[in-house]
Amino acid sequence: MAAGKAVEIREAIASLQRVAALFGERRKQLARGAGVSESQWQVLESVEGDDFMPSMFARTRSVTPAAVSRTLRQLQEADLLRASIAQGDGRQRSYRLTAKGRRKLEKLHASRARAIEDIWQEFEPAELRAFTRFANVLSERLEGYLG
Repeated sequence: MAAGKAVEIREAIASLQRVAALFGERRKQLARGAGVSESQWQVLESVEGDDFMPSMFARTRSVTPAAVSRTLRQLQEADLLRASIAQGDGRQRSYRLTAKGRRKLEKLHASRARAIEDIWQEFEPAELRAFTRFANVLSERLEGYLG
């Protein structure tokens, strides 16, 4: 590999790491601003859908089922969601957002929408398309390399 290209690659990786770190920090800020943790936010968004299963959530997020149970308990104690016996299978629980939980998610979504507007609106459509293409190709290559 040419020395110039190696420098460009290192700079691109450093930029990606900076973007990823800032993106994560902003997500933490949004969650804190709404009075929840990031994991609580993720669970609230997942429960909002109709097919939330704690065990599946734990697997897809690479967290322990105990951690998910703890988060669910915290959210119930904060009156952000309710658990009930699932219809058709008494061994399962069904989770639903409370009105307070829906308001909390609405606040989070509104804050995120404002941030997206403030940060992304100034980019030209061609810049966004180029970024999306590059990010998709990079993601596919990383996924292939992981396999």
